[in-house]
Amino acid sequence: MSGILSIDPEATLARILDFIRERMEGAAKSSLVVGLSGGLDSATSAYLAVRALGNESLTAFLMPYKTTHPQSTEDALLVASELGISRELIDITPMVDAYFERYPEADRKRRGNFMARTRMAVLYDQSAARDALVLGTGNRTEALLGYTTLWGDMACAFTPLGDLYKTQVRQLATYLGVPDRILAKPPSADLWQGQTDEGEMGLTYEETDRLLHKLFDLDLSDDELEREGFSRAFIAKVRGMIAASSFKRRMPPSCEL
Repeated sequence: MSGILSIDPEATLARILDFIRERMEGAAKSSLVVGLSGGLDSATSAYLAVRALGNESLTAFLMPYKTTHPQSTEDALLVASELGISRELIDITPMVDAYFERYPEADRKRRGNFMARTRMAVLYDQSAARDALVLGTGNRTEALLGYTTLWGDMACAFTPLGDLYKTQVRQLATYLGVPDRILAKPPSADLWQGQTDEGEMGLTYEETDRLLHKLFDLDLSDDELEREGFSRAFIAKVRGMIAASSFKRRMPPSCEL
């Protein structure tokens, strides 16, 4: 990718590695746990943690559900093997299904959110068992659009990729040597068969990242964005997603008395 969204991977990597070390030192911790899904963000986060702290400092947890595509687990195992990190597979199917036996009418969104929160409950328990911190894997694009689960994949001690748009994460991942098969596959939370991030949201990361950059980094107006080639409908859609998810990006407010 060329243009303003291009990053200097060497400088970006150096800053993120310093950030990880600073967070660990500040918390007086030496170990991390991460949920490794086989996707781009979790793989890149794992590569960063190992670069910063060494492979003995990171334990990966693979937490498939019965509908998880086998390739996701294979890709997660590939990352763990490439990095030489400890890993453990914990099938969340019994936990999730036990709950939804009571609510068989629950739709895919409810089930997907429950899976995300179940995985995070497992991670936090495992972090307690190891006196470790939970490594976040989210990126700026998903946070701004609200394409995250509150107290699910958003929960963490810190998130190294949180200031990078999705397309920038891909650039950094390429520089780090994340396996090509992970770089090439469509981003997906793998919550049901055939699900993809872009298909579910109805937009592409590339176009959305360009718009978000011009909205947040350049502070362009809607008229200016339209002159940049974005349709009014697309601008309105993205602005609507940002506004509707604003509560996810702040601590729960309290009533000031």
